Amino acid sequence: MRILSIAALCATLCGCVSSGETVSFKASNPLQQALMRDGQPALVSRQKSSLVLVRPAARQLQANGRPVFVVGINNLGRQPVDFRVGQVEAIQHVGGNDFSMQVVSYEMLVQEEKNRQVAAAILTGLAAGANSYSAANAGRGTYTTSSGRTGTFYSPTAAAIAQGNAAAQNEAMVAATVETGQRNMAALEQAVIKDNTLMPGEWYGGQLHISPPTDQGGAPKSYTLMITVGTDRHEIEINQGPVGA
Repeated sequence: MRILSIAALCATLCGCVSSGETVSFKASNPLQQALMRDGQPALVSRQKSSLVLVRPAARQLQANGRPVFVVGINNLGRQPVDFRVGQVEAIQHVGGNDFSMQVVSYEMLVQEEKNRQVAAAILTGLAAGANSYSAANAGRGTYTTSSGRTGTFYSPTAAAIAQGNAAAQNEAMVAATVETGQRNMAALEQAVIKDNTLMPGEWYGGQLHISPPTDQGGAPKSYTLMITVGTDRHEIEINQGPVGA
């Protein structure tokens, strides 16, 4: 159930996709099978004591964005096995050369979200300050009589109403900023794959985020995910390219 809920959280973390790319998988050995799951490509890889299922986290990946995959792992053995995100490798293949792609860990994603929250808090503070400044000057105005005489006036009632509205707006903005940050943190905690010891027969999974592959001028991009579970090593061959290519 956890693995199924991971995919549903993708929209929360990845946002909307404006220009999309799709992926396909290639079985690289007889213990692998490329298939479709709910209309999406997937690959099952079986080794001596583990099974790994990989599928994209969304129907389309954002062009030049991070590929995000849902990885499900099953311990087929009789002993506990460790899965460590730090042992996952991603290699892009370009013109016969291999280049490392960064695997973005849960801790990295949390730090990015914290940085985003700091920036959001600054923008919220600026907006709240502007609201308060405008409210502080509310109730003040100028007038011109029929004889041409001008002057200023101040309405305490108008000022009080404006300041009350500004305080309510500021409180709502701050609350929305905090709520969004808490929701994003909770989504990361629930969705992103982390280090885990799998007991015999246990399934575990989550989102695996990879740094964007180098653009190939619109041509398909090829890379390999190497997922280690205990002593098993699963090599997942992936092609990524524009929709309809």
